[in-house]
Amino acid sequence: MTAAVAPRKLIVAITGATGVIYGVRLLQALRALPEVHSHLLISEAGVLNLHQELDLNRKDVEALADVVHNVRDVGASIASGSFQSDGMIVAPCSMKTLAAVANGLSDNLITRAADVVLKERRRLVLMVRETPFNLAHLRNMTAVTEMGGIIFPPLPGFYHQPQSIQEMVDHTVGRVLDLFALPHQLTPRWNGLK
Repeated sequence: MTAAVAPRKLIVAITGATGVIYGVRLLQALRALPEVHSHLLISEAGVLNLHQELDLNRKDVEALADVVHNVRDVGASIASGSFQSDGMIVAPCSMKTLAAVANGLSDNLITRAADVVLKERRRLVLMVRETPFNLAHLRNMTAVTEMGGIIFPPLPGFYHQPQSIQEMVDHTVGRVLDLFALPHQLTPRWNGLK
């Protein structure tokens, strides 16, 4: 008899920056991986952007996750280092959330979970969305990087000659999944110049 393998756990947060399509597509990709359990957080501003950018409501997106947490529930399982996860992705990450993480302000469950991921030396990926960057943004990104986080602005790649916005989004989401060594078929691999 073989022992059952516990599913990998990945925390996904959607904040109020533009680009909620990245968080939604990430949840869709994780849903296709039975070996991964997703834990979802959506900020109030994130809910507004889901409606504005994708004409989706909170329930539509929550249905894509295995577990949903309330951003105000700082007593949730993911607020503790004893919760074993593979890490966390904030997609998209607002400058407010970036600043809170960079300065250790665990003022809601998103920033508390990110703080826990950093203190436990797990992988934290922040898909920061803002342009142009001001000095505060750059310093906050540097601080998070120095703490072990990964700053991953969702910039489109063009070497695979995308034919749609969906292909550009998939390429970015695929690259994020690569950071967690998760299998996917979202984008072709680079095989050198033709």
